[in-house]
Amino acid sequence: MQIRQLGVDGAFLVEPKVFHDDRGLFLEAFSQPAFQKAVGHQLSVAQVNCSVSRRGTIRGLHATALPGQARYMTCPQGAIIDILVDIRVGSPTYGEHVAVELSAENRHALYLAEGLAHGFAPLTDQATVVYLCSSTWSPDTSIQIDPLDPELALPWPPKRDLLSEKDLAAPSLREAEKLGLLPDYSACRARYAELEDPALVG
Repeated sequence: MQIRQLGVDGAFLVEPKVFHDDRGLFLEAFSQPAFQKAVGHQLSVAQVNCSVSRRGTIRGLHATALPGQARYMTCPQGAIIDILVDIRVGSPTYGEHVAVELSAENRHALYLAEGLAHGFAPLTDQATVVYLCSSTWSPDTSIQIDPLDPELALPWPPKRDLLSEKDLAAPSLREAEKLGLLPDYSACRARYAELEDPALVG
């Protein structure tokens, strides 16, 4: 299993080794030792979510206020484009995005630390997404950003006509910052430091 950091602090792409034979295939979808070595701390799982979406759907952009919710996403059926956005005010990559494809073919996973927002859209007629969450969902800490914010100019698929009412009504990144809804980068870094394993950091 290879785990590499992407161009935004706190975002990692997980590329498991897939073993094929006449029966099918086998892989480790998650490895705590490999994750801990790459990220610097264990992933505590409090909730596991599963969503099924059809082509044309956009789910996101979603995040949570600190202490936040870290997420580890996979796509066991179909394919999606998952787009993460750095919404941490003060971050050197604030407002920047990274897009990755997760699919049943490549078997990749995406890890997002607390404070990062993301959304996804199917690239196939239907796609299933399963994600491990470090905390349970709370409506009081939920953050929504307009996934079609023209200033973000995110690379969604051409067909994108299925969004929830909440996502359609979400503020732009600029509006959310003015409203004081976004996490602070230094506070996020302090949160990450709390989680670090001293044996791995030192």
